[in-house]
Amino acid sequence: MMSKRGQLVVSSFALGGGDAGSVWLGLVETDITVRGRLQATTEAALWVLRDAVLEELIDPPAAGTLVDLNGRSWSTMSFVSYVEGDRTDRGRVRSVAYTAIFRKFNTPP
Repeated sequence: MMSKRGQLVVSSFALGGGDAGSVWLGLVETDITVRGRLQATTEAALWVLRDAVLEELIDPPAAGTLVDLNGRSWSTMSFVSYVEGDRTDRGRVRSVAYTAIFRKFNTPP
């Protein structure tokens, strides 16, 4: 899912100006939100996957190419956020839902 795209627009008044009107501050940074599930046959294997994802969250964020399952790609995207669901499902496989956010910074980090 892509975030809102376009210009960041604020009121002139909010920036300390006394007159009516708006000011554009530049393009909004693009975010791509990916939702899915990590799945493994054992609890230990699920933790290996979780740890592998967290190792990709680095400081400063590194830009790379994000490719979706349909072959669409976005260049210079940085992995910026990872949130897991509220529970681990334990059936034939162990799984946990997640949301990951990738951002295309307007200025490189």
